[in-house]
Amino acid sequence: MSSTRSLACACGQLAVEVEGPPIASVECCCDSCREAGARLARLPGARPVLGAHGATRFVLQRKDRVRFVRGAQQLRQFRLAPGAGTRRVVAACCNTPVFMEFKGGHWLSLYGGLWRDGALPPLQMRTMTGDLEDPSALPDDVPNLRRQSLSFYARLMKAWIAMGFRVPQIAVAGDLHV
Repeated sequence: MSSTRSLACACGQLAVEVEGPPIASVECCCDSCREAGARLARLPGARPVLGAHGATRFVLQRKDRVRFVRGAQQLRQFRLAPGAGTRRVVAACCNTPVFMEFKGGHWLSLYGGLWRDGALPPLQMRTMTGDLEDPSALPDDVPNLRRQSLSFYARLMKAWIAMGFRVPQIAVAGDLHV
């Protein structure tokens, strides 16, 4: 099995290669991911971002293991509020959400919709379930964490150490107003 996976936006103009195993495969239930998911779903031709329980599916990957091989000029960013430390990046060609990035973060939270059917890494945990009105409605198929756990942060730290504490920058072509 290849350790490099090829991902793409819905129309195929943006192509991404991801190398190595993910840091984590999660669903985020935080208020901002749910708000962003609802806003992204209103873009013309956009696919739904929020799953059945209102969570956003992400695969966390080291930035140094993500390569935009085609169509990077399609990338547009938006923030929920001016000056927000988190940005979401979309392929403007077809309004496919590509990644979420925290300011100063060494990883990208790649949107699950980039993976072909059946290729998405298995879900390992749900985070920020404390933001949900009724977290008891979630299935118990994976840990449902009220916030991020110590083991979640340990995974991020292990990846950052392996990267030599670097924080690669990801350039985008402009802004998207959602």
